[in-house]
Amino acid sequence: MEEITQGVNNINLANDSHKKNRIQVSNTKKPLFFYVNLAKRYMQQYTEVELSALGMAIATVVTIAEILKNNGLAVEKKITTTTVDMKDDSRGRPVQKAKIEILLGKTENFDELMAAAAEERDGVYGEEQS
Repeated sequence: MEEITQGVNNINLANDSHKKNRIQVSNTKKPLFFYVNLAKRYMQQYTEVELSALGMAIATVVTIAEILKNNGLAVEKKITTTTVDMKDDSRGRPVQKAKIEILLGKTENFDELMAAAAEERDGVYGEEQS
């Protein structure tokens, strides 16, 4: 959990620093469930979370959103797709990349599900220590 807290504190918000509830997902830097847990944490804080990704990381963002939805924690509020112009690192010429932004909101029973998961987790750790 400390790693997630550090991730929340250290996350790079790039140009959109006014959006405190945005997670920019990479498919190379962190494991999938880091982002799933981070999104849960953001929803606890802000009631909504915006998942954002470019190019090949789009599949990762969709997977994260589906995990949260299938577990009854989130509902889709808005999905935006665009293309953005970027400079190719190797050649220095402009290239277009696909971008997706998925806005998720808490479900009505989000807090209950999170409390039940925490209780279950605490119960398992308590049994191991006895």
